[in-house]
Parts: sequence; C-alpha cells; structure tokens
Amino acid sequence: MTPRTAPFGRTLCAMVTPFTPAGALDVDGAARLAAHLVAEGCDGLVLNGTTGESPTTTDTEKAELIAAVRAAVGAGVSLVAGVGTADTRHTIELTRAAEKAGADGALVVTPYYSKPPQASVESHFRRIADATGLPLMLYDIPGRTGTRIEPATMIRLAAHPRIVAVKDCSYDFLGAQKVLATTDLAYYAGCDEHILALYAVGAAGCVSTVANAVPRQVAAILDAFDSGDTARATELQLRATPFIETMMNAGLPGTVTTKALLAELGLPAGPVRAPLLPADRKTVEGLRAEYERVAGPA
Repeated sequence: MTPRTAPFGRTLCAMVTPFTPAGALDVDGAARLAAHLVAEGCDGLVLNGTTGESPTTTDTEKAELIAAVRAAVGAGVSLVAGVGTADTRHTIELTRAAEKAGADGALVVTPYYSKPPQASVESHFRRIADATGLPLMLYDIPGRTGTRIEPATMIRLAAHPRIVAVKDCSYDFLGAQKVLATTDLAYYAGCDEHILALYAVGAAGCVSTVANAVPRQVAAILDAFDSGDTARATELQLRATPFIETMMNAGLPGTVTTKALLAELGLPAGPVRAPLLPADRKTVEGLRAEYERVAGPA
C-alpha cells in the first residue's frame, strides 16, 4: 500500500471553543483543553470550525484562539484554522489572519446558502489558495452548505500546490474513493462513524468531534489498524458507535452535546452561544452513560 500522506497529523480533534460563564472567549480554558487533547492522543487540532462555533465568534476572537492554542501546545502539533465563509474576500482575510496567528493550515468550507455552481466553487478555492501561503483542507459537507464539492472538481483542484487535503462529510463513499484513487489529496473522515471505513481505503486520518471527549479511544481505532489488527480496529469502531450516535445524531448539534459532556467531565467548555441552547439534564445523563461505557475498559 502506498504510504499515507498526513499533512496535518492523523488524529485531529474539531475542538470546541470554550467560553466563560458570561459568554466571552475563555482563552485560558482553550489552552488547557488543547493541552489535554494533545496529551490524550491528538496530534492535530482544528480550531474555529463549526464545532468551535465559528458562526458566532468574531474575527478577533478567532485569531486570539489560534495564538493562545499555539502557545499552549507548541510547534509540534498541527493547528488547522477554520476560515470558511460565504464570502470569498472575507475568507481570504480570515486565512491571512490565521496564518499570522500561527496556524499550519486552513479548513475552507464550500460557500453556503448561495448554492454556487461548480465553476464558482472551484474559483473560490483557487482564489483562497493563491492568496496565502497556508496549505488548504477543503471541507465537503453538503448537508450543511447545500452544495457539494463534486469529485471532478476536487480532482482538478488537487493540481494546486497548496490544496492538499479534504475533510469529508459528503456521505459519498464512492466519490471519496474516486478522488483517493486519482489524486494525492489527503482525506480526513469528518464523520466519526466513517473513521475506520475511510482509513481502510487510504484516508490520512480523521477530524473528529467526539475526540473532544474520547481522544484516546479515537486514536486507538487508527492505532489498531496501523498495527495490522483490523479485527481490533473494527471492534473499537463498533464499540464507539452508540456513543457517536448519541453525540452526533440525537437531535442536537455536536457542539451542544460536546460542551455538555465536557462540562460534566470537568473540562473547559462553558456555554454555547445563541442561537444554540444548552442540552437538558436528561440528555446530559444519557451522554454521561454512553461516555462511561465507551471510555471504560475495552
């Protein structure tokens, strides 16, 4: 098998953005959470993604978060900054600011709501890649944006020297394999239920939301596969499935469930920002029960 190319690490966490009880950016909490995630097995962090509530953080807060986390984890951990907006000019501004603040790469989502045709999608990514020195991770999540990055578009974009990776939330496994088979793009599973499936066909790793709570368990899936113990990797992925479902598919955004569970575990998280509302107590109890099951002895 061709050696995997993992430009941003292998086990990346889509980190939540901690806030103070009053709702301000909790810089100290973010530094502590980032250090904890790295100590528990994450070799990369994605900051200012939608799990990090990027729609409700300011440009200044985004840059402050990157700088604080960089200072906390040092130079050996990849930091990928979410910079995607529906506006190409604003996205370029955020990418340049992320580079200045210490990011190693930029996560760029498809422009949302306006539903641009593929020629516009391709132009958007090329203009961002041309405007910065950061390598880009394309983020394909049509369920949120309303627009795919079609496999043919990805294949063309792969020729750009600064477009190096994909966070895949397309639920198009055939399309992902087409791109993996014909390009050098590093694929990262963006849906936790697909971590092992994509890794088995050559993905570089994952950008995981549940890794906020169970980083060691997410890394263990990939460790087992890398060691050749595919049966163990399968066992670990399936063991995590009910927890993933509770975190990601229980009718609440992953940000809400993640922050609720982190608070329950005594880790920095804080409240969510409106329009999101906190999880109720019944949900929190269900999250804690599933966490205890998946985090306990395997």
